[in-house]
Amino acid sequence: MTPDLLKQGAQRVAQRLEKVSTDTESGGRDASYGRVHKLGEVDVSHGRILYLEDVSVSFDGFKAINRLSLDIAPGELRCIIGPNGAGKTTMMDIITGKTRPDEGQVFFGSTIDLLRHNEPEIAQLGIGRKFQKPTVFEQLSVFENLELALKTPKGVKSSMFFKLDSVQSDRLAEVLHTIHLADSVLTQAGNLSHGQKQWLEIGMLLMQDPKLLLLDEPVAGMTDHETERTAELFLSLKGKHSLMVVEHDMGFIKTISDIVTVLCDGSVLAQGTLDQVQADERVIEVYLGR
Repeated sequence: MTPDLLKQGAQRVAQRLEKVSTDTESGGRDASYGRVHKLGEVDVSHGRILYLEDVSVSFDGFKAINRLSLDIAPGELRCIIGPNGAGKTTMMDIITGKTRPDEGQVFFGSTIDLLRHNEPEIAQLGIGRKFQKPTVFEQLSVFENLELALKTPKGVKSSMFFKLDSVQSDRLAEVLHTIHLADSVLTQAGNLSHGQKQWLEIGMLLMQDPKLLLLDEPVAGMTDHETERTAELFLSLKGKHSLMVVEHDMGFIKTISDIVTVLCDGSVLAQGTLDQVQADERVIEVYLGR
């Protein structure tokens, strides 16, 4: 993209930021979970957006996932906790197509068998994943990072002559407001704080309009203030997206969680509110300690 087009795009986004701040909670878009199923949409009429049943996978004889069954409702914010080696990362690898299970079923909605798709296809279906370490283009601005994340043709010619339309500008402005970076639109990503880089990467995922977000230890390394703002961010996404958050920070979990799932030895050890799982003797023994 040429510098002139970049500047024009950033100006259009800036003009829309004030409008976004007064929009409805969903930015004028209805989450619409439970609608009549249409081609290209995830069918959640059965009340679940993600469904794993009796999933197992072994590596060199070690059973990393052991008959794991778990499901998540549309718009739910599910927190996953557990000791190191419990299978949390492997579970997300299976959901996103990075690892193939030895047995079991993994469905996205009621009709999409994720085991029939590879990683790029699963991303296109509407599952976004954020790893612990932020991955952004540090030499590019916040605006350019978000613009690159748009669902647009990525060929050389298309990129050279690409120009944001009004819908894309509105979307980019909305995301900037959501991730607390509206005042840093032209800031080089490499100059952002650790927490801001995390927010930017989440924003890049949001530009893809995912239906399900998998977030691995998102507040690791953040300041207390950044952790608080991240909690606000996740709560604002709840209901509009489904979120699976893997985290060890119990204070953060307490702020955002409704249902907490505890994994141990590759399967579900306990599930319930944070207070319920913290009072579970098995969870205390294997994870929380006394």
